[in-house]
Amino acid sequence: MDQALSRFLTADWRYLAMLNYEIDPHELASFVPRGTELDQWNGKTFVSVVGFLFLNTRLLGVPIPFHSHFEEVNLRFYVRRETSEGSRRGVVFIKEIVPRRAIAWTARVFYNENYVALPMRHEMKLDAAGSPRKVRYAWGNKHRGHSLSVVPKGPAVLVAPGSEEEFITEHYWGYARQRNGGTVEYKVEHEPWRVWSAGEARLEGDTASLYGQAFARYLDRAPSSAFLAEGSPVTVYKGRWLE
Repeated sequence: MDQALSRFLTADWRYLAMLNYEIDPHELASFVPRGTELDQWNGKTFVSVVGFLFLNTRLLGVPIPFHSHFEEVNLRFYVRRETSEGSRRGVVFIKEIVPRRAIAWTARVFYNENYVALPMRHEMKLDAAGSPRKVRYAWGNKHRGHSLSVVPKGPAVLVAPGSEEEFITEHYWGYARQRNGGTVEYKVEHEPWRVWSAGEARLEGDTASLYGQAFARYLDRAPSSAFLAEGSPVTVYKGRWLE
């Protein structure tokens, strides 16, 4: 497949607040797409709750009015697929939240991803130099609201080779289970990101109602790690069915 001729979406992903939770791998067994296996870092299996901004979004090269800038929050885990060209390290999404129904519909139709549309908002506190001092994403209504926040500390630095930050941020493939049991694979391109470590990180709300009790047992604890990634322009390519 010629990836240069098969771009599906381009955008800027910015201010990615990443909260990571160590989880029993057996909890994820039923979610692993056919043809992939769980990916681990130093023997640990993670799920991550990630909130970020989608900016300057174009679908098949075309900006969509009123749908170019929006928030997303997702729950994801990490897999790998062995190929003749080597290992492909990828992400599987358990649930993705966006503020507009058309965005959720597009992702469900083209990739069978579990997108839902909910009211969303974000808050960004910057210092005099323009660096973030707090990033917060919130979703849901006033009666059942949720939020994800990170207070970064120190300077932003490129992730170190072999680090947990590299493991979390540098999975460049997506895998989506299909209704018939098959798997769609798609490529995601972006440059390596700079990250800030987190002085404080919080996930608040009724996680059981959002993700189910099995995940809430892990997400209701303090995260194993957290950081804020600066982000960059991103290209998502059209998916293809695995044999």
